[in-house]
Amino acid sequence: MEAEFWLERWRDGRTHFHQHRVTPLLQKYWPTLGLPKDSRVLVPLAGKSLDMLWLAEQGHRVLGAELSQLAVEQFFSENNLQPAIQNSVYGSHYVAGNIEIICGDIFKLDAAILSTCSGVYDRAALVALPTAMRAQYAQHVYGQLANDYRGVLITLDYPQEQMDGPPFSVQDEEVQSIYSAHSEAAIIDRRDILDKEPKFLERGVSRLDTVVYKLQRRA
Repeated sequence: MEAEFWLERWRDGRTHFHQHRVTPLLQKYWPTLGLPKDSRVLVPLAGKSLDMLWLAEQGHRVLGAELSQLAVEQFFSENNLQPAIQNSVYGSHYVAGNIEIICGDIFKLDAAILSTCSGVYDRAALVALPTAMRAQYAQHVYGQLANDYRGVLITLDYPQEQMDGPPFSVQDEEVQSIYSAHSEAAIIDRRDILDKEPKFLERGVSRLDTVVYKLQRRA
């Protein structure tokens, strides 16, 4: 998607993808990774997700990456956090406690930043990208994470022909294909959530599964 697409959605308040609670699947499966408390955890296309607060509460150093300055500013203001702000070649860095969000293009982050992340939590990034961008994203981001990284990926699986994304349907075959060069992606949960997503029902979607993957660097 073009950057302006997402910036406009934040400006217009069309952000139904934002959850007003911590993701239960994150709380259930993140502890199974066994990451040390002080691990740096990447949250790509972070928006103003409350999941970042939860990860920070687990003792992690959270690194969010988000294109929209409005989303970043709302995250800190809505959670009563006063960030220090500085600029770099990557964008504007907003830092409060053990949460840092870089306001900028995630494709401009390089190994100097990404290799410091031994954890990754992806609920909103992969499913936000069209087919043509997903392989590039997986290689650029996951291919440059720490060699021993571990993470949780959450996707959606529904008949794509029944609804235009985003969020897009990303089937397991594609996940295995775009991650196989550098990572292992094992399904640890799949569940039908159509009855909990009325907007999908309204648009004629007949099946909707959420799929949780455990990710780690391929040996």
